[in-house]
Amino acid sequence: MHSLFLVGAIYVAFSVMSFIVYWFDKQAAIQGTPRVRESTLHLLALLGGWPGAYAAQKILRHKTVKQPFQVIFLASVVLNIFGLVLYSSPLVFAGLMKLAGWA
Repeated sequence: MHSLFLVGAIYVAFSVMSFIVYWFDKQAAIQGTPRVRESTLHLLALLGGWPGAYAAQKILRHKTVKQPFQVIFLASVVLNIFGLVLYSSPLVFAGLMKLAGWA
């Protein structure tokens, strides 16, 4: 249970951070000042901030049109969920380790 709380806290922290960074990037886009790198936005999503990033995209209407960005964003969401499944399922993790020949 302690581990589940920690994972949830990480998701919340990175989601809040992602939303704030998207907000700063949106403001920079409006004002014409230096922007946040897309790689930074993708890294935050990959590390667990994708729920906050998704919320920011919808609420702030930011980064929703650029198709290459959306493709990479979706890939980071899928990779993050895949990692979460691996982390939370010892049987799946052990099976993949065995399949890879590492167990």
